[in-house]
Amino acid sequence: MTGNLGETGLKRKKRRQDPMQAYDALPPVLRGWLADAALPWSPVSCRRIWRRARLRGEPIEAVLARLERAQAQTLAKDPIWCASRAEPQRDQ
Repeated sequence: MTGNLGETGLKRKKRRQDPMQAYDALPPVLRGWLADAALPWSPVSCRRIWRRARLRGEPIEAVLARLERAQAQTLAKDPIWCASRAEPQRDQ
């Protein structure tokens, strides 16, 4: 059973801290991105990317673009997502 994690062929990782508590501690703009993400990202991994980029002085838009690229790279490795994207879309 996948619950709210969606359908993915990627390996799941165990979490060390409460994911909701970690999510609540994120900056609002990062919580918004995470809420709309295509993958079930951990708040800890998103915060890691966010902090490193912000410490380098990257603007928020650049950090969000970095997260989008990381997500696209991860989705490209997912056999289930790739297969669903390869299926022809039917007009309804």
